[in-house]
Amino acid sequence: MALPALAAPVASARGADVAALQVALRAEGTYAGSVDGVRGPLTRAGVRRLQARRGLVVDGIAGPATRRALGRRGRPRLGARTLRLGARGWDVAGLQFLLGRHGFPSGPVDGGLGPRTAAAVQRFQRWAGLSVDALAGPATIARLRGPAPTSPLIFAPPMAATPSDRFGPRGDRFHPGLDYPVPAGALVRAAGRGCVTFAGWDSGGYGNLVVIGHRLGMTSWYAHLSSLAVRRGVCVVAGTPIGRAGSTGNSTGPHLHFELRLRGAAVPPRF
Repeated sequence: MALPALAAPVASARGADVAALQVALRAEGTYAGSVDGVRGPLTRAGVRRLQARRGLVVDGIAGPATRRALGRRGRPRLGARTLRLGARGWDVAGLQFLLGRHGFPSGPVDGGLGPRTAAAVQRFQRWAGLSVDALAGPATIARLRGPAPTSPLIFAPPMAATPSDRFGPRGDRFHPGLDYPVPAGALVRAAGRGCVTFAGWDSGGYGNLVVIGHRLGMTSWYAHLSSLAVRRGVCVVAGTPIGRAGSTGNSTGPHLHFELRLRGAAVPPRF
């Protein structure tokens, strides 16, 4: 019997400033943890190392003097300006973190607003019913500060295995699903009732991919498969075999990447 695959805890919207701090500390070489928006002991230790290096009061608090010591990575605050392509700084890192938290990860959380982040802003704006202009202004920032989307449906685990990598921050990126480390050829099953909307090769890195459409705007994604057992248009129920695990696409070894999306936004699984 599969163990419950719980999503990793994700920081609240207030964590955007902590995430921006972590990005700046990583650039300074004083913090090596994940950009998770959680002000834990590793983050405080990174602040203290930076303060000692710069001759500041070593208190582990990222106050004004510490922020100034971070240079452009320590300013400006999120919401102080409209963010557009080419922007860099503390606020961009916060924006990238909140985009991932809302299911629209944009690659590395690095404080630089490049094409991938701009595209993620557009996808979020379209999802949220905002004006789609790739500009992160007051309306976009306000929506990103709100609650992250969650799954309205409960699913069955797609495999009788325990996931290794879970939903949430991982290094300087945001992992939008669960990874099940299983041997190539392990059977993958549908996580719920629905109909297959895609079954084939995904050029975006998922390799052999099956996508199933469910109720209420939910889809489930099964990536890196070695073989497919369904085709587009076939309807399934929870437990129906849909393929076998593999290492196709951008994958470093055999596993299943399982992902849930709500109208396109990646959400933590509910089992």
